[in-house]
Amino acid sequence: MNHRERFLTAIGRELPDRVPKYAEFTPRQLENLKEQTGCDDSAEYFCYEMREVWFHPTRQEIDYSPYLGELPEGSTVTEWGYGEIPAHLYHLTKMVHPMRGFSSVEEIERYPFPDYDAPYRHDDLEERVRAVHDRGLAAVSHFTMIFEFAWYLRGMENLMLDFFDHPALADALLDRVADSQCFLAGRSAEAGVDLVRTGDDIGTQRGMMMSPEMWRRYLKPRLARLVDAAKSANPDVKVLYDSDGNFDPVIPELIDVGVDVLCPMQPECNDLARLKQEYGRHLAFWGSIGVQSNLPFGTPADVRDEVRERMDTIGRGGGLVIAPSHVIPPEAPWENVVAFFDAVEELGGYA
Repeated sequence: MNHRERFLTAIGRELPDRVPKYAEFTPRQLENLKEQTGCDDSAEYFCYEMREVWFHPTRQEIDYSPYLGELPEGSTVTEWGYGEIPAHLYHLTKMVHPMRGFSSVEEIERYPFPDYDAPYRHDDLEERVRAVHDRGLAAVSHFTMIFEFAWYLRGMENLMLDFFDHPALADALLDRVADSQCFLAGRSAEAGVDLVRTGDDIGTQRGMMMSPEMWRRYLKPRLARLVDAAKSANPDVKVLYDSDGNFDPVIPELIDVGVDVLCPMQPECNDLARLKQEYGRHLAFWGSIGVQSNLPFGTPADVRDEVRERMDTIGRGGGLVIAPSHVIPPEAPWENVVAFFDAVEELGGYA
């Protein structure tokens, strides 16, 4: 199998020759990669089976200062208009929410959203997807998010209160975010990506951060619309749903709306072997290597043992893209990062 065939087989819940792999690096770990290998592209150095194909950056020049106020020196403003203030711990930032003071639907309707539908941002998407495929690699979209972008704009506490006290405000915001994300998902699928990645962090390590009923009221219908946008544009495309934590109560409903792959399968708060046994006929899995234990704090042998255990459980019979369950944290020793990839190379062959 070439890389793309291996990846498509895995996300199709079938048995490839080897388990595909992936990892996302924090800025500190990217520095380690450059220092240790001379390469600054983890996907190329470690030979991932897939590559991201994303829209071009915006050319809009919008002054968001009326929404944000004065930000400290060194802060940045995203194309969504929320501010990011540098923190004192690695790459983390403090977010400034531009809609934190909104009190009406009209304010949300007037707010300038990103121009994803502008042709200059995506008119060569087919060409760039084809270039990835010509290399024998799978093409995946960047993440689309609905709940997360909504609370980035409004503030999580405000949005959660809106769910109870101002449902019209919450609906208006979620609809505008969903409109943009549905366009992204549909256009990416139309251009020929193999996997559309979407998701929202709805889980904590103790369970969901909202009730299943609240999720059904506000998030499920909009997720269903996004999945439909992707699969209407390309019936062959697969859709990945990404959420940290435990969101076990709504997994059957994620299947119902058309999700094909779950990510990142955090082992600290999920029984991965049970999830494979219960849902492996309907779902493939992406992730499963914990970033709160062995990768930052264990030994290379511990990392190797975890890879072996995942291959024997959630990877049994295929249907797995193995990866850390979040970005590789800054404190992870480089030896453990290498141990992960070496273990996948040594132990990841199904034959």
